[in-house]
Amino acid sequence: MKILVINAGSSSLKYQLIDMETERAEAKGGCERIGLEGSFLKHKANGKEVLIEEDMPNHQVAVKLVLEALVDKEHGAISSMKEIDAVGHRVVHSGEDFNCSVLITPEVLETIASNTELAPLHQPANITGINACRAIMPDTPMVAVFDTAFHSTMPDYAYMYGVPYEAYKNYKIRRYGFHGSSHLFVSEEAAKYLGKSKSELKIVTCHLGNGSSISAVNGGKCVDTSMGFTPLAGVPMGTRSGDVDPAIVEFLETKTGMNTAEVISYLNKKSGMAGISGVSSDFRDLSAAMEQGNDRARLALDMFAYATKKYVGAYAAAMGGIDCLVFTAGIGENDGYIREKVTDGLGFLGIAIDKAENKIRKGGIHDITANGGKVKVLVIPTNEELVIARDTARLSK
Repeated sequence: MKILVINAGSSSLKYQLIDMETERAEAKGGCERIGLEGSFLKHKANGKEVLIEEDMPNHQVAVKLVLEALVDKEHGAISSMKEIDAVGHRVVHSGEDFNCSVLITPEVLETIASNTELAPLHQPANITGINACRAIMPDTPMVAVFDTAFHSTMPDYAYMYGVPYEAYKNYKIRRYGFHGSSHLFVSEEAAKYLGKSKSELKIVTCHLGNGSSISAVNGGKCVDTSMGFTPLAGVPMGTRSGDVDPAIVEFLETKTGMNTAEVISYLNKKSGMAGISGVSSDFRDLSAAMEQGNDRARLALDMFAYATKKYVGAYAAAMGGIDCLVFTAGIGENDGYIREKVTDGLGFLGIAIDKAENKIRKGGIHDITANGGKVKVLVIPTNEELVIARDTARLSK
């Protein structure tokens, strides 16, 4: 069974073709600058990588080019589109309507569209990607896999905010959480590595990238997560502020003359690591700047690690203990400095890492637990596309 995984952004479209017998990607790539000048497709299959520069006025044209690349005689991965058994779509927001992945029907698509106001930057692109695929592949089963679904198991006292209850009932204001496919994947991989049922384990998963979130996974279910009503909440990120006092919004409006929308954009796009350091949102740039003596770069990295550490401690308390701490995503998988700073001082929880092992980069699951450490500390490469493919295969059979 071959599953095409689609992740559509506002001007981009990433994809993987996964053979479910081996769970390996036979082809992958992405379209960039959709609807803009200079659009192109990068495609990789069978060890060959090609750059296809074509005009892509919309996502339907982009999907058509992807399918043509997949069946191309020279650099394709399949002989015809009939080999694609189903398509799995990443959809950011399920609201409170879905707590798991679902087959896409006209009714499901209508419900997805009704939650657009909860993810105005992402949901329209996700819907556009679905419609583009349905137009070209009308008879192929399609599945929506939601970023928020894994977090739907949070208890009400964890997802509610301290605002009047009517704001929740009338406007759906609550904590939703994101990166759900990643948190699900690495928590299940951790359980497999430990040789235990996920129902037995209390795991804190740290998805640390340009966008970062931390989750408490108790018995295989999410009981709390750091991102909230939007992905702006939680730890400071590449360009996002993370948690701030909400009164700062009005204060900035008064001081700068910005309106509310401009302040929210300021907190989303000009804050976090970039705003604090004045250097970059890229942690590699920050590390290099810190080594050269840039104290604001050091400050940004230390703030990030400190905020992450606080969530780890809070979630250990929320679950009444911790058996495993997982680092994943670009920073979590590759930045030993951040992992060391996050775990430093957590010995009282039984968390300690082997500092020499922490500096080594390895493929696959990397155990960096110190000798005698009571809590397993693991670095696990995430694979959100495989989660999407697995759900798509299960629901489309």
